[in-house]
Amino acid sequence: MRRQDAPRVRITQRQVAELAGVSQSTVSLVVNGKADARSRIPRATRERVLRVLREAEYVADPAARRLAGGMNRLVGVFTYEPAFPAASRDFYAALLTGIEHQAEQLGYDLLMFTSAPVTHGRRQLFHPANRLRLADGCLLLGLEMDDADLERLATSGLPFVAVGRRETPGVPYVAADYAGATAELVGQAWDLGHRRFAMIHRDSSGESVQDRLRGLIDELSRRDRGALGTAVIEAASTTGLEKEWRRVRRAGASVVFVESPEHALVVLDLARRDGVCVPDELSLVTLGDPAHATPVELTRIVPPRTRLGAEALSLLGQILDPQVHLSTDELRVTLPCAIAPGATLAGPADERPAT
Repeated sequence: MRRQDAPRVRITQRQVAELAGVSQSTVSLVVNGKADARSRIPRATRERVLRVLREAEYVADPAARRLAGGMNRLVGVFTYEPAFPAASRDFYAALLTGIEHQAEQLGYDLLMFTSAPVTHGRRQLFHPANRLRLADGCLLLGLEMDDADLERLATSGLPFVAVGRRETPGVPYVAADYAGATAELVGQAWDLGHRRFAMIHRDSSGESVQDRLRGLIDELSRRDRGALGTAVIEAASTTGLEKEWRRVRRAGASVVFVESPEHALVVLDLARRDGVCVPDELSLVTLGDPAHATPVELTRIVPPRTRLGAEALSLLGQILDPQVHLSTDELRVTLPCAIAPGATLAGPADERPAT
């Protein structure tokens, strides 16, 4: 009977030093990337230590390395909501793609912080099980973030960048310009002749939700000095939109702005059920980008999610670089969104010239 291989024992810096014929402090300098001209370690010695490290498959203890003031080349990714269930993976997939690509370019490894349990749909950033300090810095992802968490993290000394605009002072972020893109679509609808607007948005205090709402209200106010009676309707999920749909119809809206693409598809089905033709009788605009092909090409905002992820990690890399000094403005980056014309926005039928 063949005996199974014994588990491999982790080699220590002391053992590496003995194999390389150098002091343990020399090994420590090489492991932590400090074997430069100032340390006076000859090139041949450094290469000998590196050869032993490779042959021994040595992996530095990240906690010890952090205590020594070194860099692990590890970047953490913390998501307040689960990133991989079906309900959220499409939202996070593009972000994580951008993060992964940029990490490869910068030579960082990624560490997903998943040990903190999800309670009521959200993770706790400072849960006792969370091991944030293993990473050199951290990216934060999530629709809503706890202001107290952000304030505490900003004073903790751990470098981080939030993906999405955050109002908490001192928080570096990379965000999409949802307010500007929403205002642009409102302007397009207005120029087509629409004057009766409705909006269905998430029941959320997240900044991205509020930015879309602000973009619509501010642009309508600018166009008509606030005289319009815009119907603003909250919706908590993709189910149970029957009530919201009835409110849109009672408001007499000729165009409805729907924040969530999933909500927009439900509204599209409700319109078809009731014999309301989109866009001939009701125009439909969504303020996000669906992850999959839709029966009708929706007029919509296309946020730069992949670029958001890449730019966020790039900003974190600059923060981690002791040679780079960023101004307050440079710590807060806003990226433009694209507009997809789609086929669900047209001029209102009842405002066309009579024949």
